[in-house]
Amino acid sequence: MYKRIRDLREDRDLTQQKLADHLNISQATYSRYESGDLDVPSSVLIKLSEFYNVSIDYILGQTNNSKRL
Repeated sequence: MYKRIRDLREDRDLTQQKLADHLNISQATYSRYESGDLDVPSSVLIKLSEFYNVSIDYILGQTNNSKRL
């Protein structure tokens, strides 16, 4: 999951700070999500899913199909 959220961010040329601002968290917290040092709360998974327009299963690495239902 952690690599996937980093890849989604980098594919859109976004900084960790921009994503952190969108999620209303600090850049340090977001960095810890990407590195796997901190578990991503379900509320943040939902926001990421909506922001990237991908399924939560895709973010979690349970599928390679990114389509949201």
